[in-house]
Amino acid sequence: MDPQFYREYYTLERSHWWFTARLEILEGVLKKWILNAKPKTLNILNVGVATGATSEMLSKYGNVVSVEYDEECCKFLKEKTGIEAINASLTELPFETDTFDLVCAFDVIEHIEDDKLAISEVNRVLRKDGHYYITVPAFQFLWSNHDVVNHHYRRYTKRNLNSLFSSFKITYSSYFNFWLFFPIAMVRFVLNLLPKSKNKQSSGSDNEVLSSSGLLNSIVKFIFKSERHFLRQGIRFPVGVSIMSIGTKK
Repeated sequence: MDPQFYREYYTLERSHWWFTARLEILEGVLKKWILNAKPKTLNILNVGVATGATSEMLSKYGNVVSVEYDEECCKFLKEKTGIEAINASLTELPFETDTFDLVCAFDVIEHIEDDKLAISEVNRVLRKDGHYYITVPAFQFLWSNHDVVNHHYRRYTKRNLNSLFSSFKITYSSYFNFWLFFPIAMVRFVLNLLPKSKNKQSSGSDNEVLSSSGLLNSIVKFIFKSERHFLRQGIRFPVGVSIMSIGTKK
């Protein structure tokens, strides 16, 4: 993550419609698909915590260990939130085998060149019958400067993501951000046609273009977060900007 971007990200995670709606969706799905099958207090590993909003949410349900690959982001996180993240990679986790009840990686494995090695590490540190809970960006044709700024290696389809987790028992997987899929796809297409900004005060993330405030922010957030009701019911959307996958260690 570019240094300018994680400074933007701290504000975005706590105010932008996409991040705040996504967090509500993640929490709703967590309650439905994982907490019903687990004890009340979990040992949770949250990898790729960025500026901490997901760790703050997860801490309501167990003891959370936060991991972040970017050392400067770890320092930033400590200063802004008090969360002491461990500076480490998902491909080489500094934990014993069979340690955690739940491993989360929200929009993380697309940053890792060897995603198969990352998933093997998830499998290693999970206890028997422990859950993984991950999200990734969907569809390579949605690739844009936003992916470049975020140092992504790829975007996924549900089929190749499920294949990646074939050593697990997959409980639930679905595309999400379905209602806004076509508008966002159109915005990405237009952005790819425009010349890239040379403004060094900006990260170049398309969050800047997709940002909104006031009434519009509330409307778009309501549209996006309404999907949590369908996801909690087990409905699987046919397309979406993102994919979620939940499963257990065999």
